[in-house]
Amino acid sequence: MIESFKTLEKQAKNEKSKRVAVANAEEADVLTAIVNAANQNIVKPVLVGNEEGIKKLAEEEGLDISSYRIVDVERDEKEISKKAVELVKKNEADLLMKGKVSTSYLMKAVLDKEKGLRGGGVLSHLTLMEIKKYHKFLIITDAAVTISPDLKQKIGLINNAVYAAKKLGIEKPKVGVVGVVEKVNPEVMPTTEDAALLSKMNDRGQIKDCIVDGPFALDNAISEKSCRVKGIKTDVGGDADILLLPNIEAANIMYKTIAYLTDNDMAGVIMGAQVPIILTSRSDKDRIKYLSILTGVSMV
Repeated sequence: MIESFKTLEKQAKNEKSKRVAVANAEEADVLTAIVNAANQNIVKPVLVGNEEGIKKLAEEEGLDISSYRIVDVERDEKEISKKAVELVKKNEADLLMKGKVSTSYLMKAVLDKEKGLRGGGVLSHLTLMEIKKYHKFLIITDAAVTISPDLKQKIGLINNAVYAAKKLGIEKPKVGVVGVVEKVNPEVMPTTEDAALLSKMNDRGQIKDCIVDGPFALDNAISEKSCRVKGIKTDVGGDADILLLPNIEAANIMYKTIAYLTDNDMAGVIMGAQVPIILTSRSDKDRIKYLSILTGVSMV
């Protein structure tokens, strides 16, 4: 089982390099991250965007991109996104990475019914976190794609996260469905009802290859002591591999709190499309983008 980004990096170095189409590489942190990965033979970059601008930026940053393929596209986020998706669609790249483009433009290109990269189910964003005060990797979902998931979508989010966890070597991932409280209260907090339904569906084999429990307050999901003090009997609480947050607001706030107010490593990818999509906030530092590349590569 892979429990750290250091181990994930070691694994990536031992595998065949993956071709990554970067949607607008004309951004310093994006370019630094992809060059770092390429220098270790983890990826073969395909840089999409304004060729002159990308080369100028690389020179300013002291980055050697002379051996990379660059697909010249005018400075238009929509067109750059379409071209990057097209390269993956034509099997000229193995993964897609968001560069200096809006998530909305990239996802519109990904979701195009004819030219996009739709998979068979729900697309969802996963954040892989290595928290110093937690004993293993932790996945949270969904901080970027699904705004207010209904029960059916939550099942899809769980399935995508479980698939990713299994890629990390977790045989039977533990999924904590998180809200504000650990007791079912459908009138005041309807998401607790979904949590109870998901847990029972898992018991009856309708959600497979994992253990689902909830509702949990966040402390119950990640702290065994909290469960013990509150009298919660659970196989998931205090040992969760995956946290399903109630909506994009909760997940995004958690993502950015950890990114900006703590000294922990994290990565972001979208699962459920035909290929993994490396996706972080445009303001994320190059370290997060690099770790996201490692994570995306591990999901292929």
